[in-house]
Amino acid sequence: MTENRISQPHIPRTSPRTGPSMTTRIVVLALAAILFSGFFALGYWQIERRAWKLDLIERIDARVHGDAVEAPTRADWDNVSRTRDEYRKVHVTGTYRNDLESQVYTATDYGAGYWVLTPLVRGDGTIVMINRGFVPTERREPASRTDGMVEGEVTVTGLLRMDEPVGTFMRDNVPSEERWYSRDVRAMATKRGLNADDVAPYFIDGSGAQNTAKLPIGGLTKISFPNNHMSYALTWFGMAALTLVAAWVVLRPRRRKAVGDDTDD
Repeated sequence: MTENRISQPHIPRTSPRTGPSMTTRIVVLALAAILFSGFFALGYWQIERRAWKLDLIERIDARVHGDAVEAPTRADWDNVSRTRDEYRKVHVTGTYRNDLESQVYTATDYGAGYWVLTPLVRGDGTIVMINRGFVPTERREPASRTDGMVEGEVTVTGLLRMDEPVGTFMRDNVPSEERWYSRDVRAMATKRGLNADDVAPYFIDGSGAQNTAKLPIGGLTKISFPNNHMSYALTWFGMAALTLVAAWVVLRPRRRKAVGDDTDD
């Protein structure tokens, strides 16, 4: 008599969940903590920078559209600063030294050309450099625009700007060759034989209202403060989040492949 065996169903056996070693876990967690902290700190810093930038824009806007005040005199020159004074609307009275103007290379919406900076002598003998405005390259020479030379005492209204010593990031001023790329007012004064100690540590971007001729073209000051800090902040916060995701992917437990049991018939 033949004994029949009843076949048992095939039940696969699985191994328990496994993951990286303890050493790997510690290294990954430490690295993730460092990266997350760094990215999050950078994001928070950009949030603070955004608040600072918005406050700056508000303050500058108030200065630009406020009432004009007298430009700082010699007694207040040591207190003039970019934070306190730049872009403040000011007025100053004096007489132009048209024979001592300098031209600073620039590019504007009108094309390439020059800013015309002219010394203005105040009643006390001190000097304020006035950026009278823009002239195209072909009108650089004063003899080509004599109708724009303002004579006699005049009151200039404009925006106070801080001195720009040395040159630009790309090019240095070369006073000996009359090549100016930044508005280094004291260097210009020295080149023209004026006493630099009598020259204000700022210049004024004139509005051009006092010039009835077409040149120089005043009032071209561009006030632009890029404010991309929120997008930068979101980028850094996103990097922080991705750091956590990456750490989870590396450390998450994994189930080993199922192993079947072989049984005899």
